[in-house]
Formats: sequence, C-alpha cells, structure tokens
Amino acid sequence: MAFYENIHLEKGMYGTGKNFSQVLEALDNSENYRGTPLEGLDAYQRQLKRFDIHVSGRGSDRVEKFFQTGDSAALFPEYICRAVRQGMEQENLLPSIVATTTQVEGMDYRTITSTPLEEEKKLKTVAEGAAIPQTVVRTQDHLVQLHKRGRMLVASYEALRFQHLDLFTVTLRQIGAYIARAQMGDAVQVLLNGDDGTDKAEEVTAAGAVTYKDLLQVWGKLAPYRMNCLLGGTAAVQQVLGLAEMRDAQAGLNFQGTGKLVAPMGAQLLHVPDVPDGKLIGIDHTCALEMVQAGDVQTEYDKLIDRQLERASISTIAGFTKIFSGAVKVLGYTA
Repeated sequence: MAFYENIHLEKGMYGTGKNFSQVLEALDNSENYRGTPLEGLDAYQRQLKRFDIHVSGRGSDRVEKFFQTGDSAALFPEYICRAVRQGMEQENLLPSIVATTTQVEGMDYRTITSTPLEEEKKLKTVAEGAAIPQTVVRTQDHLVQLHKRGRMLVASYEALRFQHLDLFTVTLRQIGAYIARAQMGDAVQVLLNGDDGTDKAEEVTAAGAVTYKDLLQVWGKLAPYRMNCLLGGTAAVQQVLGLAEMRDAQAGLNFQGTGKLVAPMGAQLLHVPDVPDGKLIGIDHTCALEMVQAGDVQTEYDKLIDRQLERASISTIAGFTKIFSGAVKVLGYTA
C-alpha cells in the first residue's frame, strides 16, 4: 500500500497557519513520486485518487462522495477553496496592475515608502571624497486597510448531496469571480485616492472627450515612469478604441481574433468597470501598487466537514497600498 493511502485526515489539518495542501505536502512530499504513475499530482490530488473522487469531467462524482468516510470529508473544504481560487484566477486582472504581493499573518501591516524629490532621482556624478546622495526609505505612518471579502454559502447538505461536483464547481467559481471583482474595486480606489484617502493621484484634465493628445499627456506626465497599463470603465474603453489612431487594421484583427484590446503607446488597456465614469488611470504596473494578503481563501472548515452547510462562509482578506505615487496618473474627461 502506497504511503499516501495511510495518511489520517482530520479537521486539525486546517487552521494551523498553513493551508491544507501545504500540510499534506509536508506529510507526503510530491518529490517522492518522481518517475511513478503519480508524478504530476500534488498531495491533495493523490488523496482524491485514494478515495476515487472525481471532481470534474463527464464522470464527476456527486457531492456526497466526499462524505463516504471521516477522512475523505476532510478534503471537502480544500475542494471548495480550490474551486473558489480558480474563479478568482479566471476573472483576475490584479496580476496586470500589482507590482508585488505581501503575505501577512495579522491585520496590522505598515508598508515602506520612499518619496524622492526630482533632484534626488538624478544620479549625478559624485566627486572624490564627496558624500553619495541618499535614498530615504521609511515606514508609512498608517496601517494598510485590509478588507474581508466573501460570500455565505447557504444550502443544506440534502440539497447538495446528489449534485455533481462539476456543476457545484461552476457555482463556487462564480463566488471566486465576485471576490476578484470586489478586490479590483478596492485596488482602483487606492490608485485614485491612496489607501488612507489622502494620496490622490495627479489628474490631467481633457477639454472634452478623450483624444489621442490627452493620452500622450498622461504618458508624458508619468515620466520617468512608463505607462504600461491603462485602466478604464466601459465608456472610457469605448472612447479609446474609437479613436482614429486606434483603428489599425492589424490591431483590429488581433482584437477580433483574441479579444485582446488595442495597446495605446504600448500600454495594456484593461476594461475595469469599477473605474469611475469620466476617468482613465495610467500606471506603471512595475512600481505602482502593492497587494497585501492575510492568508489564503478561508472557509468554515469545521461546518463543511460536519455537513453543516446551512451558513458556511467563504472569504479572503486583502488590501492595497501605493508604492510610488508618481507611478499613477489620471485622465479626467467629459463625454
């Protein structure tokens, strides 16, 4: 009998400071399966194989398959977390605008900041014996605001037990998509106003509707940073795509074939409905925004394992903060 078939699974493997998969991997390292038929599966997937649980495809099992034994029931919260995480990743535009992600263990987090003056950004020649110019890095004087986003799963075990897992996964992915959209809304507010509401992004005001000249102004204002990402709501993106300079045959063919939007001046154009009407946000995504996460997707694992699904929450805790304020500029326009 293979080692993974002898592992005792229980509630205590959750809430340890590590997620369930990390705990399993520590007990049953995937490196031990190189060159075997189980290579390519992680520790959680090997447990699904152990209990013959199929979570996707035409042959997917019913929800009740997770509850055939006490050990297999311990896999159910991890299944939910993974399905929600898949939904977040499918909908997630955050990797396109976040420079770095910081994992924290509590709700109190202060980031670092450095605000060099224009003269300090220039690396001048240092004469022999002269002092080398300094870059001052300090801790922010306020905590990063972290927001809990999630959904309450309201259903009885009797209502779900005969449902196939692939259908249930679709519902869970939608919950993940809702969470990702809410987090994107939080990120947009931080880009516009800072995480404490006092660090408003510099705004370039257009005379009316968006013109190519206005985009060039934002591009120029961002220097020495690079405008490699442009965020806008539906109306704003439509205006940008409608510009004569954007009506390039090759770009149009690419949009029709792949769905990827035209890139003004090489900047990735992102459709973000949370951006307020009348605004476009230009950023340098390599240094504009930090994402702070307190843990992974969280579930009320004890309720799920005990089949008490009547009110079981699924949530994440995250927040955002600007790294360099100058790496964000806003174009304000009127329709």
